[in-house]
Amino acid sequence: MPVRDHRRPDHDIDPLFVNRWSPRAYTGEEIPDTILEQGFEAARWAPSARNAQPWHFIYSKRHSSSWEAVFGLLNQRNRLWAHKASALIAVLSKTAYDDGSPNHTHSFDAGAAWANLAHQLFLAGWHTRAIGGFDRAAAGGVLGVPEGVTVNILIAVGRQGAVATLAEEFQVLETPNGRRPLTAFVSEGMYRVE
Repeated sequence: MPVRDHRRPDHDIDPLFVNRWSPRAYTGEEIPDTILEQGFEAARWAPSARNAQPWHFIYSKRHSSSWEAVFGLLNQRNRLWAHKASALIAVLSKTAYDDGSPNHTHSFDAGAAWANLAHQLFLAGWHTRAIGGFDRAAAGGVLGVPEGVTVNILIAVGRQGAVATLAEEFQVLETPNGRRPLTAFVSEGMYRVE
């Protein structure tokens, strides 16, 4: 289904922001290292408080020796579709600056880096889907995460596949979703929702 059938911006913006969406159906094909490197390079240029760049990415390609461990972090429902992803990426962030003071915007900054990554991969013909359903308690140990670093999210990456390859429960969900109107989350001067 074309994205334009499900999404129409209210204001003139670059089509990139409307056309990028998060499918679950993937082909399972191998992702070239150069494509991942382009995504990480785009993430590198995201804005961050005090230019701390607190993000860290750990990736595992589908046929790598680390795949089973990283894939095993996903909850059972997400495993039903993510097994055909070409790569899984964990987005981490350092919770303090190098001087030891708390970085209250570490996850916000990592989110900006993830957005850059997602858009660059989309421009290269690949899709991404953020996954919140994973074993957060086990993730640090599986990924070798040091103290002072948190695992924010996992991301599935792949070429979009046919909807029919998904379990039936996901097939009905496999369409680009809409967005709330600007009036629901933008206000001048003080918090207000219409």
